[in-house]
Amino acid sequence: MSGLATVGSRFMRLGSFARVAIILGIGVGAFALLMILRKEPESQEPPRRAPLVVTQPAELRTGNLTIEGSGTVRPMSEISLSPQVAGRISWVSPSFVTGGRFEKGDLLLRIESADYENAVQAAEADVAQREVELLTWEEQRDLAIEEYERFRAREGITAPIDSSEIGGLVFRDPQLRAAEASLRRAEAGLEDARLALSRTRITAPFDGIVRTKNADIGQYVTPGPSLGSLYDTDEVEIVVPLTDGDAALIEGLWSAGTEDGQRIPAEVRATFGRVQYTWAGYVDRAEGALNPNTRTVDVVVRVQDPFANDGSGRPPLLLGTYATVDIEGRAADDFLVLPRMALRDGSEVYVVEQDSLLSIRSVQVLQEVPGSVMVQGEFETGEPVVVSPMDVVTDGMVVRLAEEAAS
Repeated sequence: MSGLATVGSRFMRLGSFARVAIILGIGVGAFALLMILRKEPESQEPPRRAPLVVTQPAELRTGNLTIEGSGTVRPMSEISLSPQVAGRISWVSPSFVTGGRFEKGDLLLRIESADYENAVQAAEADVAQREVELLTWEEQRDLAIEEYERFRAREGITAPIDSSEIGGLVFRDPQLRAAEASLRRAEAGLEDARLALSRTRITAPFDGIVRTKNADIGQYVTPGPSLGSLYDTDEVEIVVPLTDGDAALIEGLWSAGTEDGQRIPAEVRATFGRVQYTWAGYVDRAEGALNPNTRTVDVVVRVQDPFANDGSGRPPLLLGTYATVDIEGRAADDFLVLPRMALRDGSEVYVVEQDSLLSIRSVQVLQEVPGSVMVQGEFETGEPVVVSPMDVVTDGMVVRLAEEAAS
């Protein structure tokens, strides 16, 4: 006790600051000792939660697949209008301007015809002259035959008429054959003159529109150089490049355009003035070789009467328009249309069974389009198909539906 009293008295004689420091030191030491001697709690991992997935109900469809493509509108028929005779242009139709419309047989241009009319008259005169020459030799032949018959009767000759070369000379056969040949030559010259005259009138070969114009009144033209270009307005074409996989989905593609082939429907869509319009079309044919640049199958779609006014305010399907084309494909039963990301490893789809178990299903891919895929497999209507990305997947693993997590 005396020892504790001595320590106590000494502690009391210390200054207040020293006493506080000693007390704090003792406290810190005691805390450190307790931390050292404290038993460490056992570490526990937080419970792992099942991955969250987004699904959409399986909606089985039956019907024709649609093959979508695009291309630029071009004319089905386009010609370069060239004169067949030389001369000066004397008249140009008001319709013969860029964008001008015309009908088959309309007169577009006329070339001065005076020289060609004179040529026809000269040819007609030549034919008349050759006809007179032929008649003259025919009369001389008839006279020679009559004279020979009188000679035979006077001399009592009963032998057949001499058909030898000498007899032919007597009956004017060489002269007759020459006259006939001259007449035929003159008649052919007349036909040529009349044909040249008709070609001074340049007419439209079909209903169409003027695309370019290179001719004016007073211009001297010769055969060959183009006076302008015309295109047919009865039908237009759109060349749609397709992959071989998409082309294979078009039933009857390789017989399209033949007598035995069925017409394959198509729908053409184009935008004009921020409004989308549609035209009915059909597959006319597929090119016989792959496109050497794109390695695709070029399918030609035609649209009839693209410039017709149907009263709906729809504009014409102009050349050069970039159009989207939907072609009717083959029929398919019980297929799903899913987002592209729902297809895993090219041939699998994830389905949630019993509200929480993931099932991996094998599928057959029918068609892939931007953003979507059409598949066939073992599905029930309404089954939840996983459409969200997943990292690690095992068949039968537990998952949580996003709809349940939100609730």
